[in-house]
Amino acid sequence: MGFPTGIKELEIPEYLFKILSVIGFFRDMVNALCPYIGLPHFLDDGIPRPGPIIPDNTAVTLAYEVSPVVRFSDLQTDLEDCCTVCLLDFAYDDKVTQLPNCRHVFHNRCMDRWIVDCRKITCPICRDRFLPAEYYARINSGFGSVWYIEESETLTDPGDFLFSDFSKFDRPPLLHLAFQALDRFASEAGRLPVAGSEEDAQQLISIATSINTGQGDLKVENVDHKLLRSFSFGAKAVLNPMAAMFGGIVGQEVVKACSGKFHPLFQFFYFDSVESLPSEPLDSSDVAPRNSRHDAQISVFGAKLQKKLEDARVFTVGSGALGCEFLKNMALMGVSCGSQGKLTVTDDDIIEKSNLSRQFLFRDWNIGQAKSTVAASAAAAINPKFNIEALQNRVGAETENVFDDAFWENLTVVVNALDNVNARLYVDSRCLYFQKPLLESGTLGAKCNTQMVIPHLTENYGASRDPPEKQAPMCTVHSFPHNIDHCLTWARSEFEGLLEKTPAEVNAYLSSPVEYTNSMMSAGDAQARETLERIVECLEKEKCENFQDCLNWARLRFEDYFVNRVKQLIYTFPEDAATSTGAPFWSAPKRFPRPLQYSSSDPSLLNFITATAILRAETFGIPVPEWTKNPKEAAEAVDSVIVPDFEPRKDAKIVTDEKATSLTTASVDDATVINDLIAKLERCRHNLSPDFRMKPVQFEKDDDTNYHMDVISGLANMRARNYSIPEVDKLKAKFIAGRIIPAIATSTAMATGLVCLELYKVLDGGHKVEAYRNTFANLALPLFSMAEPVPPKVVKHRDMAWTVWDRWVLKGNPTLREVLQWLEDKGLNAYSISCGSCLLFNRPNIYEHLK
Repeated sequence: MGFPTGIKELEIPEYLFKILSVIGFFRDMVNALCPYIGLPHFLDDGIPRPGPIIPDNTAVTLAYEVSPVVRFSDLQTDLEDCCTVCLLDFAYDDKVTQLPNCRHVFHNRCMDRWIVDCRKITCPICRDRFLPAEYYARINSGFGSVWYIEESETLTDPGDFLFSDFSKFDRPPLLHLAFQALDRFASEAGRLPVAGSEEDAQQLISIATSINTGQGDLKVENVDHKLLRSFSFGAKAVLNPMAAMFGGIVGQEVVKACSGKFHPLFQFFYFDSVESLPSEPLDSSDVAPRNSRHDAQISVFGAKLQKKLEDARVFTVGSGALGCEFLKNMALMGVSCGSQGKLTVTDDDIIEKSNLSRQFLFRDWNIGQAKSTVAASAAAAINPKFNIEALQNRVGAETENVFDDAFWENLTVVVNALDNVNARLYVDSRCLYFQKPLLESGTLGAKCNTQMVIPHLTENYGASRDPPEKQAPMCTVHSFPHNIDHCLTWARSEFEGLLEKTPAEVNAYLSSPVEYTNSMMSAGDAQARETLERIVECLEKEKCENFQDCLNWARLRFEDYFVNRVKQLIYTFPEDAATSTGAPFWSAPKRFPRPLQYSSSDPSLLNFITATAILRAETFGIPVPEWTKNPKEAAEAVDSVIVPDFEPRKDAKIVTDEKATSLTTASVDDATVINDLIAKLERCRHNLSPDFRMKPVQFEKDDDTNYHMDVISGLANMRARNYSIPEVDKLKAKFIAGRIIPAIATSTAMATGLVCLELYKVLDGGHKVEAYRNTFANLALPLFSMAEPVPPKVVKHRDMAWTVWDRWVLKGNPTLREVLQWLEDKGLNAYSISCGSCLLFNRPNIYEHLK
């Protein structure tokens, strides 16, 4: 035991170490000669020197408070002649520390390193605590440190546990006792308890009782023998959901240890899901091995529940991060592996490069392939008996011909692995209609949550909704941005408008001119007018025939965005402008803008214009010349563009407050303008070849060679310069503009593990609402919060009561009048009856009737 003190530890090159040794020799020689010429020692220990700044109430300062630093010569001890940390003998003048309890002696510098570097608060020799118990509450870790107590000490005095379920407040101490008993059982018997063995269970209970008796004031008051019996039966089994859940927690703790980010889990954390066990007791025959890969699971849950798992018909919606974890878990659990079982997974998305970090069933060579197909193949490789079907359909109203009534009625359970609320709400409505259990989960960075939707027991997913996310007003984004998010939102909008939406509208018009113009004339609104204006501008004024035209267009776009629009804004609202109340117009959070001055010597400006021109050429199918890769030639081509002078418009309308904008009648006659634009479009179409089509550019953030992020980051950063906003690099721009939802494998694994523990309960049946758990967890803190699901809201009328899960079934084929009469007999009045989108009955005077 000891710290290495050689040059390798300090990572000093040997030659440099020798040079320093020579310098040190001459220093000591000069210091020794000083008294002979009448000078004091310049290395006098009495000269004060600045020392390291140590925060108050650290473990170091508290240790010296109970055991002050003294010289070894002043210490009365015959315990040690050397420091067992550095293994060096004590010298006469060495500064040492004697620990108060065990009286062991160490160099004070060695104790500093023992405490600070190794984060120990126990004696290096006997491992006894050197701080009294009352001092631990005073420790100020400092520098992000967390101080732990040795396991040998906390086994008998564990202190406070990290709770996950406050309905089991007395459970962690009992589990702490159970694991101590299990360790002693394994030590004495040389094995773990056998599943279903009453003899082993009673022996474990006896050991636990013995340990508990010897703990004095810290003993567990009520030792639950039934829980210890279940603990003994399952001690030997490894369950996939538990492994996934704890794997997520442990994985995040490893990341914390390596990165130093977030708060580590402190001391002991116990988790159990005893509620997942079958509602009926199991005998030894139920848990006997079947020579199956699922024998461990059978030993805990029994063969009957395993059969239900294998025959389950599951619908998994989504095969992304959550979906991959679910498919892996269910393949290992044996779900849908029987003759009656089947798992259907659907996802209309394809694999992108950014998916690979957390969607572990995918590999580099799968990029561009359908997620559901690849995930299903990988899951089938895990368990060849896995009956899985992969579809590429989006689940929604438009695919009800695929996911029809027969499909939904045949399901056992639905598992959501979605990343958007609208899809979740639709699946929830289907499960509500067809009375199917829905297991819901979601992640956001280190956070995750699960929600169980059980027919007639819990509320449905759509019963409670989070408030909508706040979005910046469009007037702020377009004219008054004050952070980089506003700039990137505007950049993404302009990218899609110029390079995706406008070319798509051009193609829609050219494909069927008559139908398209008729639809625009029927709409006759400002939106239709603006769409036609963009098409005419694209095919008439801004049509590109060669790459130089694309470069001209990009250069003029720069001038329009970052020079002319800013000058117009300043002209309309000068720096000294005031509001109607007399307050300064340009007050926080508004930032007064400054127009940019183009210069080809600025690489960021040149790269932005070149990238924009390349994407413009792509929309027109124009080849990109090689000289665009040469900055000098590209700069010469851009400099040759003639830029017209700016003239401000006095009638320019700039929206400053969307709330104050009233829905007044437009001063422009949209119908007349639309007719003129359609006439121009016809002339443009006749000048085009019959097969002319544009190529819309769909934003793809993960391809670093397609210039998409070059254009978006360039647009955002140029706009940021206008408003003196700090710019961002392309990676940060990709994160914001690409609308990347932070997702990591640890929280995903934990969420799916928790859901699969609930799946046991759903398929077993017979569990009450108190047995189910909704969970919210934040692995960064860490925080684990589990609670019973909320029951559905009960509506009462007269002697009747119902929830959203209930329905009335009218037998036969009643007429509309008979339905109304049936409702009136129950004291109910219908104000409307509809079937899908068709209104069958409406009572116009319902409000008068209610009065």
